[in-house]
Amino acid sequence: MSPRASKVLFLIADGFGDWPLEELGGRTPIEAAETPHLDELARTGILGRCHTIPQGMAPGSDTANMSLLGFDPARFHTGRGPIEAAAQGLQFDPDDLIWRMNLVNLTELTPQGIMLDYSSSHITTGQAAPLIEKLQATLGNDTYSFVKGVQYRHLLIQKNGAVTDDAGLFVNPPHDLTNKSIEEDVAAFAQRPELNRIVHEAAKILAGPENPTQARSIWPWGQGRPLILPDFQKTFGLRGAVISAVDLIKGLGLASGMKVLDVDGATGLLDTNYQGKVDAALRYLEHGDFVFVHVEAPDECGHSGIAADKVEAMRRFDARIVGPLRAALEGQDVAWVAACDHFTPIVERTHTTDPVPFLLHYPGCPESGQDSFSEATADASGLVLDNGHELLPWALRQLEIST
Repeated sequence: MSPRASKVLFLIADGFGDWPLEELGGRTPIEAAETPHLDELARTGILGRCHTIPQGMAPGSDTANMSLLGFDPARFHTGRGPIEAAAQGLQFDPDDLIWRMNLVNLTELTPQGIMLDYSSSHITTGQAAPLIEKLQATLGNDTYSFVKGVQYRHLLIQKNGAVTDDAGLFVNPPHDLTNKSIEEDVAAFAQRPELNRIVHEAAKILAGPENPTQARSIWPWGQGRPLILPDFQKTFGLRGAVISAVDLIKGLGLASGMKVLDVDGATGLLDTNYQGKVDAALRYLEHGDFVFVHVEAPDECGHSGIAADKVEAMRRFDARIVGPLRAALEGQDVAWVAACDHFTPIVERTHTTDPVPFLLHYPGCPESGQDSFSEATADASGLVLDNGHELLPWALRQLEIST
């Protein structure tokens, strides 16, 4: 067997999938955006769709990106919190329960409360760190400990919590609740007296005058046992790396033995350091085989509900990630995979389970016959993979030819 391509670039524009919008003339954000590089790869490549969310599982970046990296969430996913804990290289006992813990802004922590902002106005890591330190100093004990993360994303560790009823407690992801009632979740917390006490005491601390941020409560959710994944290189025969601003991608990478390439100025927002991500990918490909480049901005714009920002996010993804990588690697035997992990429709402002569009391009691949990359053109291809974790193995099979 001889490979069609010696390097593989897997480019993820998180949450770019969307539905036609009247304000965009019946187009989706990617259809409204100028994306000449993605369009050219789509025209001269293969298009399709895949289901990144296993049936019965919640649509989220944790399950979806685990799928895209080739691992079946139905088998390996234990929760959002454990993935982000893996990003910090933290070690836990098998029965520990790891919660993802947002810093959020609420009108009040009562059944009448409303979730104003799941990110506390995108609090910075520097602003959040002293708040988490104070929560740990005041409320941390032998059972619960607060661990600093990035921006609004932190961890609450519950010692031996996986063998308690807390493991099965469902709390809505806060990004699903923007401008909605928190009554259901307040009732859920109330079912667990000690967790409920921690949440309410934390709200009192955050309400203090020494807190200048919009963070008014903690929000534990997405709990599970520590994450264990197979080794990526042993599974796929590729030396791989991930590049992202968000901990869950880094956690998936570290848990599967991949390199995590940190980029200064990577924010997860529209102002992220695109050039830094490009440079890191190119440096790694000098000796590595596979890079998973993840850009969070389209998803954040979807959650905000601002269509123009999501259009701009896709324009920047194309112009500042895809374009420079294509220019730098022109003439080389490179395979390109591009996709979103899930839909984040503007009208919903949260994730959905729609099958995501993807493209595959490699030297000599068949042409799609389509003139652009979008939800509609991917759908028109008729190619559908029922399981998202099959996309990477499927793509790698296309890169092998008989000699």
